[in-house]
Amino acid sequence: MSNEDEIPKEGKYIYGIIRHSGPVEFGPIGIGKRADLVYGINYNGITAIVSNSPIIIYEARRVNMIAHEKVLEEMMKQYTVLPVRFSTISEHDDDSGILRILEKDYKKFDDLLTKMDGKKELGLKILAHEKEIYANIVEKYDEIRIMRGKLMNLPVDKTHYQRMKIGEMVAEALKKEVENYKNLILDVLTPLTEDVKINDNYGEMMILNTAFLIKNTIEPEFDKVVNDLDEKYGSLMTFKYVGTLPPYNFVNLVINTKDN
Repeated sequence: MSNEDEIPKEGKYIYGIIRHSGPVEFGPIGIGKRADLVYGINYNGITAIVSNSPIIIYEARRVNMIAHEKVLEEMMKQYTVLPVRFSTISEHDDDSGILRILEKDYKKFDDLLTKMDGKKELGLKILAHEKEIYANIVEKYDEIRIMRGKLMNLPVDKTHYQRMKIGEMVAEALKKEVENYKNLILDVLTPLTEDVKINDNYGEMMILNTAFLIKNTIEPEFDKVVNDLDEKYGSLMTFKYVGTLPPYNFVNLVINTKDN
């Protein structure tokens, strides 16, 4: 095999789309180890932000994901950003492939940029404190508390069935409580948002795993409401509140680079 066959061809790695005319650069922060320049390729007021890259499939490893995110974060300091799916590479080593993508999908990009203008994504994960939430359940559910009290001083081997029954009741109560808290919190936050994406919970202690799309102008008010909820329920749960994020949950931009 010759050296030429071993070296991947060069293409353009696409990070995101912005509304911008003229040249724009974000410095030598491209994905991979080469520190390629990140810059814009413009078509009729819409710009794809790219860097040179070998045509390879980047593994979804932490170092690569962070490099991709870093570029998006830099873009977001100045622009509304449509994030492009990780490891999207145009198989042309010049601007031609990117220009064809911008021309072909111009209307889609234009509409999405209008829709997302002046908005941002914020993330909220809420996890119940195991000890506190169980104590709260015992206090709140009379049947569980009374049954538990009766078993306290009885031998374990004689009360196996009753203990299993309590375990089932507690599990059911936990599901109910998690759902109640989730709905209470969403009822307070949703009216302030433009859109909400409820993602799957992982683990029975997770109450909420949600992304909110909000107008930039509403952020101080939204922050205050989240802080108020944290104060109100903080003894029972932990709030993990993250912003500002690329709007991945509201823009799913998959670009077909094969036809360009």
